[in-house]
Amino acid sequence: MTTQNSNVELPIGSPLICPTETVIEDWIDYNGHLNMAYYHVIFDRSVDHFFDYLGVGSIYARSGAGSCFSMEVHVNYLNEVALNDEVEVRLQLLDFDSKRLHFFQEMYHKEQGYLAATSEQLSLHVDMQTRKTAAFPDTVLATLENVMGKHKALPTPPQVGRVIGIKRK
Repeated sequence: MTTQNSNVELPIGSPLICPTETVIEDWIDYNGHLNMAYYHVIFDRSVDHFFDYLGVGSIYARSGAGSCFSMEVHVNYLNEVALNDEVEVRLQLLDFDSKRLHFFQEMYHKEQGYLAATSEQLSLHVDMQTRKTAAFPDTVLATLENVMGKHKALPTPPQVGRVIGIKRK
């Protein structure tokens, strides 16, 4: 399978393993750990990797044809990450239709292996000329079918679909 943006054969991971990120000093807060905003940065960079894989990443957006916009994101902060820690994000496609993607990401501490955070996201494909939602190109839909074929066998993570609030007894 080749992406729209390259002639390189890319394997479909199950889940898709994104490039390793290293926590830098600018991302550390006054508590001495990764600031909550930078968990989003790391997850977003992993989403960019996924979008590039699908052929709807930065090159596609710069072409003016379309792009993907975030509609909703739910992050769970599970364990601390510190300066110079390396993390790996694994992305699982949960569902899609002609205009939307629903996916889940898990951030793991690369050396120690613990789950540091999760992110569940809904994204929309947008026509950049009209700035309105639009159907994905057929080539992208075919790639999504292929990815979904691999990812549907993965277990649904327990954080998927969580609702925020204070539970009263």
